[in-house]
Amino acid sequence: MAFGWIDEQARARRGAGLVRTLRPRPAESPLLDLASNDYLGLARHPEITEAAAAAARTWGGGATGSRLVTGSTELHAELESELADFCGFESALVFSSGYAANLAALTALAPHGSLVVSDTGNHASLIDGCRLARGTTQVVAHTDADAVRKALGTHGGPAVAVSDTVFSVDGDAAPLAELAAACREFGAGLIVDDAHGLGVLGDGGRGAPHAAGLAGAPDVVVTLTLSKSLGSQGGAVLGPAPVIDHLVNAARTFIFDTGLAPAAAGAALAALRLLRREPERAARARAVATALHSGLTAEGLEAVRPDAAVVSVRAPSPEGAVRWAADCREAGLVVGCFRPPSVPDGISRLRLTARADLTDAQIEHAVRVISATR
Repeated sequence: MAFGWIDEQARARRGAGLVRTLRPRPAESPLLDLASNDYLGLARHPEITEAAAAAARTWGGGATGSRLVTGSTELHAELESELADFCGFESALVFSSGYAANLAALTALAPHGSLVVSDTGNHASLIDGCRLARGTTQVVAHTDADAVRKALGTHGGPAVAVSDTVFSVDGDAAPLAELAAACREFGAGLIVDDAHGLGVLGDGGRGAPHAAGLAGAPDVVVTLTLSKSLGSQGGAVLGPAPVIDHLVNAARTFIFDTGLAPAAAGAALAALRLLRREPERAARARAVATALHSGLTAEGLEAVRPDAAVVSVRAPSPEGAVRWAADCREAGLVVGCFRPPSVPDGISRLRLTARADLTDAQIEHAVRVISATR
């Protein structure tokens, strides 16, 4: 029977406590949200939603085609220019998602004969980019610049190292300056995904590469998403103009994908401009994460110290993590539940995301609920 093997896989998932289900959320909810990636609290900000609506009224509900045909509007060009300027890079290119941006960067910048050195904790989109690239991938220990240096030393041709700037599971940061130094010893490029750094780290939220002094470097390429701190949808690649020009001509997820919807581009541009005016939002997101971590560890829970806005709390098992998250929901709190294969080390966690718009009372309430339901 066609697809009969799916039943066997479904039984295996149930046995391992790894069944996933969709849970459509209502437009309004009384639950306190610590599961979304809306780090700056901008997804429902009236200025952002009005910008999205205005863009749809002006440019239409969809981009109408790929970026190279009819899918590039003046709005896309504005967003790319302001993203590059804000983050300190020469040029930028907007994609329909952060996932597509990562696939583009890896497949277009790691041709046949090249080496890709990838951190073991990298996001699935980077891993898939490595798999699709024509180069050879070598996976190295987590946040280990010496391991990157050793791997690069085994290869005589073109090479890149790739890493998240802030890892999505535990919220720990990569040693970007050390990684860049290792790459420069061998003339290799550095590709970093700043999905969880933009809007949270760096001067006024300009991102982890900016904070590490790598903004605008000719050997550094940054990918990011518009769907987290900027409260919208889409992704981008930032870097030297020749690299961006190369992506326009060689990246399949740019050439063959429909352009980002105008509403998403308008929302992201408005959020970027708001962040310029209110840079204190970045510091507040970090402060909320620190307060959550302090409160949880004071209650005896095992939580990873956050380097940005993600706080990870260890759970006893996949089933235990699911039960814990469900009990939190029953108590009015929504938290993330990360289980294999989403976690690289096989250890299940509750994943909390700090938001700049959370009050101190909400932080204290969240800590009480998580502690009481463990």
